[in-house]
Amino acid sequence: MKQYRIIFLGTPEFAVPSLIELHQSGYNIPLVITQPDRPKGRGKKLKAPPVKNKALELGLNIFQPNSINSSESIVQLKALNPDFLIVVAFGQLLKKNILEIPKNKVLNVHPSILPKYRGPAPIQWAIIEGCTETGISIMQLDEGLDTGDILKMKPINIDKDETAGMLHDRLAYQGAQLLIETIRDLSNHTITPQPQDHTRATYARMLNKKDGLIQWDKPTKTILNYIRGMTPWPGAFTFIDNKRIKIFKAKQVDLHEKVAPGRLLKTFPDELWISTGDGALSIIEIQSASGKKMHIANFLRGNAIVSGVTS
Repeated sequence: MKQYRIIFLGTPEFAVPSLIELHQSGYNIPLVITQPDRPKGRGKKLKAPPVKNKALELGLNIFQPNSINSSESIVQLKALNPDFLIVVAFGQLLKKNILEIPKNKVLNVHPSILPKYRGPAPIQWAIIEGCTETGISIMQLDEGLDTGDILKMKPINIDKDETAGMLHDRLAYQGAQLLIETIRDLSNHTITPQPQDHTRATYARMLNKKDGLIQWDKPTKTILNYIRGMTPWPGAFTFIDNKRIKIFKAKQVDLHEKVAPGRLLKTFPDELWISTGDGALSIIEIQSASGKKMHIANFLRGNAIVSGVTS
């Protein structure tokens, strides 16, 4: 194995397995670049990104620039004379001056089968839109947003009950494995980069907290996919008795009569059904704004729900 010098750029939990695999594979990682610490939670205390925490644990040097394209960043990267830059969910676009620094390539691990679902939220949107398959793409980064030539791909099935959080963890691990394979094959000159078909590109936009609001007039299957795609963040939610309620898990149930969407339906005391555009859902896991996630039977024991309509 060639002892490449690799500068790693990544920020969230998704990037951690790739950093671990590079380190365990024996590559020389002179620097880990990640986003600055950000205020989090109600107390707005500064919190380090997951990649920083793992880099500290591994004893690696860390650099947290406000802009990766700054003159300070360029000077520091050039001085390290890297063979590769590896970018995994870093959070900033790299400009030409940065892309030209490594001797070989700038590689990126992206959790979709490109050109589908370019952008920041491919895992969530694949589930929301009912896909049964997604995957990992290792590409050669360019100045566009996920537009570079493809080096390797690995399709992965999406399980019917899988949430975005579950799929995230699987793809993070698979991406790390495929990254190591890609570096190995590049060193053996057995990879031919393949341009993307830009006419087939789709974009997976960033989600925010407001996106989690459930539209009960949608078909039941669409709502189930929506709940899965929004779990664990930003969380699918509705309003019952003017209280914001998060729904983490539900199942389809059959109705024998047509009911307007968004109605709370009378059933057994330990069940909560809500009508949809073409049927109903039975809620399984739920959380109030001030409570913790719990099974619906436990929730209903301590929360009397009297209103007949969600909002």
